[in-house]
Amino acid sequence: MILSQLVMVAIMTMTPVHMHDHGHGTAASGLVIALHVGSMYLPSPLTGRLVDTLGRRTIAAASGLVLLAAGLLAALAPADSVALLALALALLGLGWNLGLVSGTAIITDAVPLATRAKTQGTVDVAIALAGTTGGLASGLVVSAAGYPILALTGGVLSLAILPAIAATARSR
Repeated sequence: MILSQLVMVAIMTMTPVHMHDHGHGTAASGLVIALHVGSMYLPSPLTGRLVDTLGRRTIAAASGLVLLAAGLLAALAPADSVALLALALALLGLGWNLGLVSGTAIITDAVPLATRAKTQGTVDVAIALAGTTGGLASGLVVSAAGYPILALTGGVLSLAILPAIAATARSR
């Protein structure tokens, strides 16, 4: 959940800046972000069903792969293609959703009821710090290396979800 938040916020934050730098107007950026936000929340009922039927770790792993696809597409999309940037940001939102719903279910299953709220509160703070870090770092990365490097780095970084899921599956 923490890693998906960091990747999502980093790429999401700089996409409108990238679009503006390549001549797109506020309406185009607004459309891309609206599709992204919709993809973050609207799939939640379906994601919950998938988590229950396919398993928490399977959907968490899918989160890493979808975030990778989003990062690759955002990095490779021509700067003049609003459609491809919109698709990349929709995938980014979906990957985040898969990570959030599956991660919440994993925490709910793993933590005793007596400490569940405290643990969730601690995780929420870590998620907020990851989002803050992603937002801050994204500007620095784009300034130094450009948006495609940011998106590619975020996509590749999201692959760290896979060994984390594998390690927790073995430890249980």
